Amino acid sequence: MYNMTVKQVREGLKEMKTVIVPVGVVEQHGYHLPLSVDIHNAQEIATRASALSGCFVAPTMHYAFSGGMLPGTINISPQVVSLVLMDIFRSLVKQGFRNIIVLLGHGGSENTAAVKDAAMNFQRLEPSLEGICISVVPFWELSPAYMRSFGEGDYHAGKYETSMMLYWKPELVQMDEVAVDSQELLDKLRADPDAYADKNKAVDSPFVMPKLVQNPAIEVGVMGDPFSASAELGKTIAEQCASGLAALVKQLEQRP
Repeated sequence: MYNMTVKQVREGLKEMKTVIVPVGVVEQHGYHLPLSVDIHNAQEIATRASALSGCFVAPTMHYAFSGGMLPGTINISPQVVSLVLMDIFRSLVKQGFRNIIVLLGHGGSENTAAVKDAAMNFQRLEPSLEGICISVVPFWELSPAYMRSFGEGDYHAGKYETSMMLYWKPELVQMDEVAVDSQELLDKLRADPDAYADKNKAVDSPFVMPKLVQNPAIEVGVMGDPFSASAELGKTIAEQCASGLAALVKQLEQRP
């Protein structure tokens, strides 16, 4: 849609009622990957799924909630993420779209919750809207190859994300700059990706909410093994994700 005209959107809506909204984030991805990794992943998969299915792709939402604090990371409050998406949904539905797929390029637990809240609350607060279907799709769940990363403790800026970037944006990958934090810290982050944040309570009480701050020992932020990445693996992941997403589009278009 980014490069389409009013006439092209109007004509396209006569044949297709499904649109993908890619959602990325601007956040650190080590020394070898750009801040835009999650943006590219969402946008590239959506574009390939569109080529297979003929669905629309809305302009990618660049800003969201990372939770990280290393230089370059730009956080938007989770509540704002939800509100922005709800407004996007409203605009798309008013144009005539009936199926909205939010494609997540970033997997942070807080951001994912915010996106799901937007999808549920929009439909709940707009009961008069009939025939609307909103889906939230974390891209990695479309790829059996990528899902192996979790069993390997490879979460962030590691083998799998680096492989995807080597496939579609190799000019942005600097393998000669690959670095990781201390082995002790790396092992901790690979065992629990949420360990990037320290939780502290002023008072030891179940009613007191913890204060979360990024572990000050983190300087690089890689949670995986980028040294074993390959463009071939990235291609496999891309094809699986695009095929799975296109299948969802077909399913949505065929519903009553």
